[in-house]
Amino acid sequence: MDAIVLAYTGIGIMLALTGIGSAYGVTIGGNAAIGAMKKNSDAFGNYLVLSALPGTQGLYGFGAFFIFLNHEGLLVPDMSWLNAAAVFGAGLGLGLVGLFSAIRQGQVSANGIAGIGSGHDVFGNTLILAVFPELYAILGFAAAFMINGALTV
Repeated sequence: MDAIVLAYTGIGIMLALTGIGSAYGVTIGGNAAIGAMKKNSDAFGNYLVLSALPGTQGLYGFGAFFIFLNHEGLLVPDMSWLNAAAVFGAGLGLGLVGLFSAIRQGQVSANGIAGIGSGHDVFGNTLILAVFPELYAILGFAAAFMINGALTV
């Protein structure tokens, strides 16, 4: 196996896991929104914002893909095993963090959506609390960015 296969495997894992996490997270929020609209359809805008929040983790995975792809001379057939291992580790790390943070963010958002649907004014508070799982996805993205910057050509 060439080193580049390990690097692209890490990138593939990163894209897959962040995408899966976002899909689960927005589905959790969307399901809650559908239930809440039965009680309070006037708050659809709030439901939409809260449901969409977990979708950002997939964007972080996609953004990191472009960061690695645009690193001049990195993803070449004769890349070093050290660089390949770093790309794999960054991809696996961001992928796992993105997966779990998106699912948990969807759950926080769903609880807020249920509260709004019941007539409580919790949109702002839910938005603040839903950002906490997002923070870890941002840290995973920042780590991938920093690992990319540390790679040698």
